[in-house]
Amino acid sequence: MTTAAFVVGYLCGLVIVCMFVWIGTALHMAYTQMDLLLGLLKNCSAVMARAPLRSAGPWGKLLLVGGICGIVTFPGVYLKHGGVSAEDLENFPAPLKRKLAILQWSVIGLLMALILFVALYKVIKAYHI
Repeated sequence: MTTAAFVVGYLCGLVIVCMFVWIGTALHMAYTQMDLLLGLLKNCSAVMARAPLRSAGPWGKLLLVGGICGIVTFPGVYLKHGGVSAEDLENFPAPLKRKLAILQWSVIGLLMALILFVALYKVIKAYHI
């Protein structure tokens, strides 16, 4: 293997470690602030449809936090289809909204970085760079 392949491989490993940190952060939020999140979005049908995931163990809590992050970060689609209450979003605390948005954008960035590094690794292997 070339040096470039090792570097890209280590970068992929770093991204995967960061993904585990993200999962830990999301689970911490799920276990410590789930009651608050569900209370703030109690009029949102898109959130209440996902609320049973709360009792589905760690993976269910992770899916619920991920869904709430997506709803709070990108409310346009949900507002258009009536899945989110505009009043609930307006009354949502700004610091918590910022944390959820950071969580959402960081996972998007991590997934894009992983896709980029895997594609780069395949190019390096194909052309023996």
